[in-house]
Amino acid sequence: MALPVGQQAKYWSIAAAAFLVILWFLGDVILPFVLGGAIAYCLDPLADRLERAGCSRTVAVSIITLIAALIFVLLILLVIPTLIQQTAALIDTAPELFGRLQAWLTDRFPQILDESSTIRKQLLAIGDTIQSKGGELVNGLVSSALGLINILVLLVVVPVVAFYMLLDWDNMTAKIDSMLPRDHVETIRSIARDIDATLASFIRGQGTVCLILGTYYAVALMLAGLNFGLIVGFIAGLITFIPYVGALVGGVLAVGLALFQFWSSVEVADGDTITYATNWVRIGIVAGIFGFGQFLEGNVLTPKLVGGSIGLHPVWLLFALSVFGSLFGFVGMLVAVPVAAMLGVVTRYGLERYKQSLLYRGQSTDD
Repeated sequence: MALPVGQQAKYWSIAAAAFLVILWFLGDVILPFVLGGAIAYCLDPLADRLERAGCSRTVAVSIITLIAALIFVLLILLVIPTLIQQTAALIDTAPELFGRLQAWLTDRFPQILDESSTIRKQLLAIGDTIQSKGGELVNGLVSSALGLINILVLLVVVPVVAFYMLLDWDNMTAKIDSMLPRDHVETIRSIARDIDATLASFIRGQGTVCLILGTYYAVALMLAGLNFGLIVGFIAGLITFIPYVGALVGGVLAVGLALFQFWSSVEVADGDTITYATNWVRIGIVAGIFGFGQFLEGNVLTPKLVGGSIGLHPVWLLFALSVFGSLFGFVGMLVAVPVAAMLGVVTRYGLERYKQSLLYRGQSTDD
């Protein structure tokens, strides 16, 4: 005989409260396990595919680990130092960029930007603030990250946790399934399948889209000659999971930097006279890169890798990231997406049950 509904609600509420308390007090401690579990979850389908190809689970996980280690070493040697260098250079260049913007506005709108103009003072203040605070921001982020994730955890504990969780993933899921309450096992399994489909669509599918687009933007912009192409591609790829925002922010940033770099930058010699011309071709190429990226995302990547609706509205996702990030810090941001997916699936299930109940249908409803 099943427990009364009120008693079940009490137990599930206690479990949810315990989960939040654990996040609150053990956030830094459980961070490597959260990261390792996320990595294992993302790589489990690849391990399953290798198993179907004839490899044992141990061999499949070993192959994945070797490939991941090779990619990580290449990133450390080739990409990350350049990314840090371009970020620092962009922060140092920001005041000059604002100075050029101020000069352009002054030239075309002199009546607005006079010496006592509020707009001019604000532009100068913004440039000075970015120069003075930008370095502090980067140093603060780095020091905070090192305080939260030390080198030992980053390089040793997380890969080890991911390796063993990936190796034993099927056994762990079977153990969890065996511990489910028998009266509700089919319902929980159905909800879990919906949660897994949502997470697979978002984390695996959308994560792959972000990686592909970020790499495309970075490589294409660097080939186009944009000075800060890598950092722009990194930013655009990182926020591609929010529809249109990644391309909009990255496109505005890239085109703005292209205008700054290629505006009146081409020397044209005519006898003894040297003038400067704007390289509209380069600027057009930068804009075209993002236009093609949007076409690629909307018509090829997202339909193939993500599919239809994933059940996570961008506003709901941003709300979850903000709430969990403010309450639980970096660990909260890591668990925000899966928790948001779970809450979304449970909410949809609750609404379906509500529409089947007498509370919604009424006793006089025939259908």
